Amino acid sequence: MCYGQQRRSISPNRPSRDNNALAVNTLRVRLAETEARLERARAREAELTRRLEEMKRFVSVMEILESYLKQRFHEQQEYMARFFSSLPAK
Repeated sequence: MCYGQQRRSISPNRPSRDNNALAVNTLRVRLAETEARLERARAREAELTRRLEEMKRFVSVMEILESYLKQRFHEQQEYMARFFSSLPAK
């Protein structure tokens, strides 16, 4: 062989195999990262769903309480109206 010429490797497929292995490894790493992000997103979704259900229960209780307080307020208004209407005028 002459100096200055590029010498070929014994296995001409070797560089592409290394590149393929590197690409496969890169894809595996990216897949693992994607799966980890997906798992975190699922956990976050579960937490948000739990909190939403908790808030719905709270709102339901508040609506029941509001309804009860409105009813009691109207009852007290009627009672006071009857009470003051029964007092003799001066």
